Amino acid sequence: MKKLAVFLLFVSLLAVAAAPAMAAPAPKEGWPAQLKFMAGPPGGNWFALGSSLADMWSKNTISVTSSTGGGVSNIINANGHKGDFGFSVTALLGAAIKGEQDFMGRPAKNAAILANLYTQYTYFIMRKDFAEKNKITKLGDIFERKIPVKMATLKPGTSSEFVVKSLFMKGYGVTYKDIKKMGGSMEFASYEGGADLIADGHIDLFIFSVGKIASIVMNIESKADIVCLPVDDSALKALSDAYGTVTFTIEPGIYKSVKKPVKTVGDYTCIVVRNDIPDSLAYDLCKALWENKASLAKAVKDIDELTPQIAVPQGVPTQAGALKYWKEMQAKTKK
Repeated sequence: MKKLAVFLLFVSLLAVAAAPAMAAPAPKEGWPAQLKFMAGPPGGNWFALGSSLADMWSKNTISVTSSTGGGVSNIINANGHKGDFGFSVTALLGAAIKGEQDFMGRPAKNAAILANLYTQYTYFIMRKDFAEKNKITKLGDIFERKIPVKMATLKPGTSSEFVVKSLFMKGYGVTYKDIKKMGGSMEFASYEGGADLIADGHIDLFIFSVGKIASIVMNIESKADIVCLPVDDSALKALSDAYGTVTFTIEPGIYKSVKKPVKTVGDYTCIVVRNDIPDSLAYDLCKALWENKASLAKAVKDIDELTPQIAVPQGVPTQAGALKYWKEMQAKTKK
């Protein structure tokens, strides 16, 4: 009996392994047989949402595989046909098109937006005692008065680090080398590592990009008295003109350290696509994305922010088929 049970189990496992997966819809004329979606590193929101998107599109539109990726590499690979589409942030595409910053000398001419998905806020968190001692009320005070500040952000290649060096350069005419000349410093850490550094007093300012409601800010507030520095209007405009960022406001009521509205750099997690995919395919990908928004939000809550209005960015190109779909939805939601 024991041998029979083992044999039956073996046969059942073979049957499961041989069973065909749910077939994706047949690709339409002129479409590729399959698409490759590039998500993010394992463990993050992008990785989880990438898997959910691939499954959703495979059931509704076309066969899609999902792989790991990153904001910079996904643009480079989509532009070079090493992948078809993937996650990034809108400002990174702005820099990529111009061949600047992380894309120096290799402009991305075949990359466009499929959709902006949800917001990214950049937080400039400073120890309150340091801000009061040096009478710092806004980010520009540091550079105008050349105050030596020990800073940290996330590692190079992340959207946080990209925003930091781009804002410093475009908005204030300052590089990391200039910060060192002022007597300050710039370190690179994880979210948790940077939170510990500022809580322990090893740094004065921690800068990072994250969603509208950031648990990391609340975590820092539980360990140290902090302030959230606003960014100067002129610097916000300079970065917007350069890379298509927007201005967001951190409102009071979310964090105990924010007593009045704080203006900061705003951006969007987006899907970047190679611009030469068929327009009809881009249209149908957007259609499935919008119609399955509720189920996708179960994987990553932030996707609830997606609307036809925010889906189309300013200052960077949107793929023609995607633009057609989102404009149609914008018109419908106005009625």
